[in-house]
Amino acid sequence: MNIIAAVDSNWAIGYQNSLLVRIPSDQKMFREMTEGKVIVVGRKTLETFPQKQPLKNRVNIILSRDKKYCVKGAAVVHSIRELRRELEKYDDKDVYVAGGASVYEQLLPYCDTAYITKIDYAYQADAYFPKLDTMPDWELTADSEEQTYFDLEYYFRKYERKGTVTTIPAVKK
Repeated sequence: MNIIAAVDSNWAIGYQNSLLVRIPSDQKMFREMTEGKVIVVGRKTLETFPQKQPLKNRVNIILSRDKKYCVKGAAVVHSIRELRRELEKYDDKDVYVAGGASVYEQLLPYCDTAYITKIDYAYQADAYFPKLDTMPDWELTADSEEQTYFDLEYYFRKYERKGTVTTIPAVKK
Protein backbone atom coordinates (compact mmCIF):
# COMPACT_ATOMS: atom_id res chain seq x y z
CA MET A 1 0.00 0.00 0.00
CA ASN A 2 0.92 3.63 -0.44
CA ILE A 3 0.64 6.49 2.00
CA ILE A 4 0.33 10.11 0.88
CA ALA A 5 0.58 13.34 2.88
CA ALA A 6 1.69 16.95 2.93
CA VAL A 7 3.82 17.72 6.00
CA ASP A 8 5.59 20.76 7.36
CA SER A 9 9.20 20.87 8.57
CA ASN A 10 8.11 19.22 11.86
CA TRP A 11 6.04 16.52 10.09
CA ALA A 12 2.83 18.29 11.11
CA ILE A 13 -0.20 17.65 8.90
CA GLY A 14 -3.04 19.66 10.42
CA TYR A 15 -4.49 22.03 12.92
CA GLN A 16 -8.02 21.96 14.32
CA ASN A 17 -9.11 19.33 11.78
CA SER A 18 -7.90 21.29 8.77
CA LEU A 19 -4.91 21.15 6.45
CA LEU A 20 -2.05 23.47 7.36
CA VAL A 21 -1.96 24.97 3.87
CA ARG A 22 -3.45 24.26 0.47
CA ILE A 23 -0.84 24.25 -2.28
CA PRO A 24 -2.44 23.91 -5.74
CA SER A 25 0.34 21.77 -7.25
CA ASP A 26 0.25 19.44 -4.21
CA GLN A 27 -3.52 19.07 -4.59
CA LYS A 28 -3.07 18.43 -8.31
CA MET A 29 -0.45 15.76 -7.60
CA PHE A 30 -2.77 14.13 -5.04
CA ARG A 31 -5.62 14.12 -7.54
CA GLU A 32 -3.48 12.68 -10.35
CA MET A 33 -2.03 9.94 -8.15
CA THR A 34 -5.31 8.86 -6.56
CA GLU A 35 -7.93 9.22 -9.32
CA GLY A 36 -9.17 5.79 -10.34
CA LYS A 37 -7.57 4.31 -7.22
CA VAL A 38 -8.60 3.50 -3.65
CA ILE A 39 -8.19 5.99 -0.80
CA VAL A 40 -8.42 5.09 2.87
CA VAL A 41 -9.25 7.94 5.25
CA GLY A 42 -10.66 8.45 8.69
CA ARG A 43 -14.06 10.01 9.35
CA LYS A 44 -12.57 13.35 10.44
CA THR A 45 -10.53 13.57 7.23
CA LEU A 46 -13.60 12.78 5.12
CA GLU A 47 -15.38 15.64 6.84
CA THR A 48 -12.71 18.06 5.58
CA PHE A 49 -13.51 17.15 1.94
CA PRO A 50 -15.80 19.40 -0.13
CA GLN A 51 -19.40 19.05 1.14
CA LYS A 52 -18.04 16.38 3.53
CA GLN A 53 -18.48 13.88 0.71
CA PRO A 54 -16.25 11.11 -0.69
CA LEU A 55 -13.85 12.21 -3.41
CA LYS A 56 -15.06 11.59 -6.95
CA ASN A 57 -13.43 9.08 -9.29
CA ARG A 58 -11.98 7.04 -6.44
CA VAL A 59 -13.04 4.17 -4.24
CA ASN A 60 -13.39 5.78 -0.80
CA ILE A 61 -12.96 3.61 2.27
CA ILE A 62 -13.63 5.29 5.61
CA LEU A 63 -12.14 3.90 8.82
CA SER A 64 -14.35 4.86 11.78
CA ARG A 65 -14.86 3.44 15.27
CA ASP A 66 -18.49 4.60 15.17
CA LYS A 67 -20.49 1.47 14.26
CA LYS A 68 -23.48 3.61 13.20
CA TYR A 69 -21.47 5.85 10.87
CA CYS A 70 -22.29 5.55 7.19
CA VAL A 71 -21.79 7.78 4.20
CA LYS A 72 -23.23 7.50 0.72
CA GLY A 73 -20.68 6.60 -1.93
CA ALA A 74 -18.11 5.08 0.44
CA ALA A 75 -17.39 1.83 2.22
CA VAL A 76 -17.18 2.25 5.98
CA VAL A 77 -15.08 -0.17 8.05
CA HIS A 78 -14.63 -0.18 11.81
CA SER A 79 -11.35 -2.01 12.35
CA ILE A 80 -8.07 -2.84 10.68
CA ARG A 81 -9.32 -6.40 10.14
CA GLU A 82 -12.49 -5.18 8.42
CA LEU A 83 -10.29 -2.91 6.33
CA ARG A 84 -8.23 -5.91 5.24
CA ARG A 85 -11.36 -7.71 4.07
CA GLU A 86 -12.43 -4.65 2.09
CA LEU A 87 -8.94 -4.19 0.57
CA GLU A 88 -8.77 -7.79 -0.65
CA LYS A 89 -10.81 -6.58 -3.64
CA TYR A 90 -8.01 -4.28 -4.82
CA ASP A 91 -4.36 -4.38 -5.85
CA ASP A 92 -2.13 -3.05 -3.03
CA LYS A 93 -0.41 -0.72 -5.53
CA ASP A 94 -3.74 1.06 -6.07
CA VAL A 95 -4.40 1.80 -2.39
CA TYR A 96 -3.49 5.19 -0.89
CA VAL A 97 -3.78 5.94 2.82
CA ALA A 98 -4.67 9.63 2.95
CA GLY A 99 -5.14 10.58 6.61
CA GLY A 100 -5.65 11.71 9.25
CA ALA A 101 -3.04 11.28 11.93
CA SER A 102 -4.48 8.19 13.66
CA VAL A 103 -5.12 6.46 10.33
CA TYR A 104 -1.56 7.20 9.20
CA GLU A 105 -0.22 5.85 12.49
CA GLN A 106 -2.31 2.66 12.32
CA LEU A 107 -1.63 1.89 8.65
CA LEU A 108 2.02 2.92 8.19
CA PRO A 109 3.25 -0.61 9.13
CA TYR A 110 1.27 -1.99 6.17
CA CYS A 111 2.61 0.51 3.60
CA ASP A 112 5.72 0.18 1.47
CA THR A 113 5.77 3.54 -0.33
CA ALA A 114 5.17 7.06 1.00
CA TYR A 115 4.56 10.11 -1.17
CA ILE A 116 5.31 13.16 0.94
CA THR A 117 5.05 16.83 0.07
CA LYS A 118 7.58 18.32 2.50
CA ILE A 119 6.93 22.01 3.19
CA ASP A 120 9.90 24.03 4.43
CA TYR A 121 7.96 25.89 7.12
CA ALA A 122 6.78 25.13 10.66
CA TYR A 123 3.08 25.75 11.27
CA GLN A 124 1.07 25.74 14.47
CA ALA A 125 -0.28 22.20 14.49
CA ASP A 126 -2.00 19.53 16.54
CA ALA A 127 -1.79 16.54 14.16
CA TYR A 128 1.38 14.87 12.95
CA PHE A 129 2.62 12.26 10.48
CA PRO A 130 5.25 9.73 11.61
CA LYS A 131 8.76 11.14 11.05
CA LEU A 132 10.02 8.89 8.25
CA ASP A 133 13.44 10.58 8.27
CA THR A 134 14.10 9.12 11.73
CA MET A 135 12.78 5.62 11.00
CA PRO A 136 15.54 3.19 10.03
CA ASP A 137 13.25 1.02 7.89
CA TRP A 138 12.33 3.94 5.58
CA GLU A 139 14.62 5.60 3.05
CA LEU A 140 14.25 8.64 0.83
CA THR A 141 14.41 7.37 -2.75
CA ALA A 142 13.29 10.40 -4.77
CA ASP A 143 13.33 14.14 -4.16
CA SER A 144 12.11 16.87 -6.49
CA GLU A 145 13.75 20.16 -7.21
CA GLU A 146 12.64 22.97 -4.91
CA GLN A 147 9.07 24.05 -5.65
CA THR A 148 7.58 27.37 -4.61
CA TYR A 149 4.10 28.65 -3.85
CA PHE A 150 4.34 32.37 -3.15
CA ASP A 151 7.08 32.46 -0.50
CA LEU A 152 6.72 28.80 0.56
CA GLU A 153 9.33 26.28 -0.50
CA TYR A 154 8.42 22.62 -0.70
CA TYR A 155 9.55 19.32 -2.21
CA PHE A 156 7.84 16.21 -3.54
CA ARG A 157 9.53 13.23 -1.90
CA LYS A 158 9.19 9.50 -2.17
CA TYR A 159 10.14 7.16 0.65
CA GLU A 160 10.31 3.39 0.39
CA ARG A 161 10.38 0.77 3.08
CA LYS A 162 13.67 -1.13 3.20
CA GLY A 163 12.39 -4.30 4.84
CA THR A 164 9.32 -6.44 4.67
CA VAL A 165 5.91 -4.87 4.99
CA THR A 166 3.71 -6.15 7.80
CA THR A 167 0.53 -7.75 6.56
CA ILE A 168 -2.83 -6.82 7.99
CA PRO A 169 -4.13 -9.64 10.20
CA ALA A 170 -6.66 -11.95 8.59
CA VAL A 171 -10.29 -11.70 9.49
CA LYS A 172 -11.53 -14.54 11.63
CA LYS A 173 -14.54 -16.21 10.08
